Amino acid sequence: MVKPRCLIVAILIALSINVFATASRAEDAIEKAGIVAGVTAGNMWFLPIKAISVSIGAASGALSFFLTGGNTELTKQIWQDTTQDPYVITPDVAKKAVGDRPELREKK
Repeated sequence: MVKPRCLIVAILIALSINVFATASRAEDAIEKAGIVAGVTAGNMWFLPIKAISVSIGAASGALSFFLTGGNTELTKQIWQDTTQDPYVITPDVAKKAVGDRPELREKK
């Protein structure tokens, strides 16, 4: 079981790395604040949910191995599906989720 203190420290480290990387790309101060707030708010929910998903996937993959009599293909597929990227929401991940929207394109 992960200690709550370790989880909080890991979240803070991930968020601080994300904030510094995001703030360096934005041009406007309001845009920087919006990106940082959005990514931080998203990661507050996404990180714990992803951690739960990975842990449940690991357990269910191992359980599927025993219940299917050693079907390694199914076990590998479950583990692959639950441990795929992304682990943290970044501005690039958010842009991919929103899709191609003309009003969000970079101005030249």
